[in-house]
Amino acid sequence: MSILSRVDDYLHAAPLSGATGQQVGPFTLFRSTTIWPYYARPIPGSGATIQPGDVEKVRARNDELGLPFSLEWVVDTCPSLGPAAAAAGLEVREHPLLVLDRADFKPVTVAVECAILPAVESVLREARAVASVGFGTPGTAIGDGGPEARDANLAEIPDETAAALLERAQAGVSITAGAYDHRGMLASGSHQPVGDATEIVGVATLPAMRRQGLAAAVTSCLAEHAFASGIDLVLLSADSDAVAAVYERVGFHRIGSVGAAEPAPK
Repeated sequence: MSILSRVDDYLHAAPLSGATGQQVGPFTLFRSTTIWPYYARPIPGSGATIQPGDVEKVRARNDELGLPFSLEWVVDTCPSLGPAAAAAGLEVREHPLLVLDRADFKPVTVAVECAILPAVESVLREARAVASVGFGTPGTAIGDGGPEARDANLAEIPDETAAALLERAQAGVSITAGAYDHRGMLASGSHQPVGDATEIVGVATLPAMRRQGLAAAVTSCLAEHAFASGIDLVLLSADSDAVAAVYERVGFHRIGSVGAAEPAPK
């Protein structure tokens, strides 16, 4: 099996830790069983050429269920979906898709502590607050938003979100790492194992703490944990080429692109 096929299979299996799947034409529509919404994906290995009508059909079923609509896919294994989604009136984006081979792994260390975090609600809340502040200012440039912004966001995290994070951590479907010092957590991220594969997701640094290698260190910590757990396929997608360069420091290399599509904002 090719590496792209393994990645595609993983990305199709991963939502099932928090969703049920329903086939709609050439798609699987994932219906969330958690507080977070999911999406529809083309069925791996089907070889189907997606048409605009296929996109419209899965969107109609999605609307019947009252769900927010979006699509995700591996561009290299389903190249027809991007044009079909655009023709169906959706906004289409592509992002770098990267994998890490164990032989290429380059551990990264920094001046602060970096470790896998325990499944403790207060700790996971803080990691979530870091991510909220970090993703609120996209990119890699230093910006506003340090520990004070994290702490302000911490107070706004709903109890149901914290409970869902804890449930996933206790079930072992989401493993979180953090970089921290006397000021508290400064960067965080997670990996989501399924069998012998995992995806690193949600790596974020407080904007005021950027350009210190913290995101690379968190990614390195997560990759090390994954390899030590017997996983041999570690993947991730990056928001941009600049963000991908952070992961390349750890040894990741690009193998293709992932696509995402959703209705244009009204």
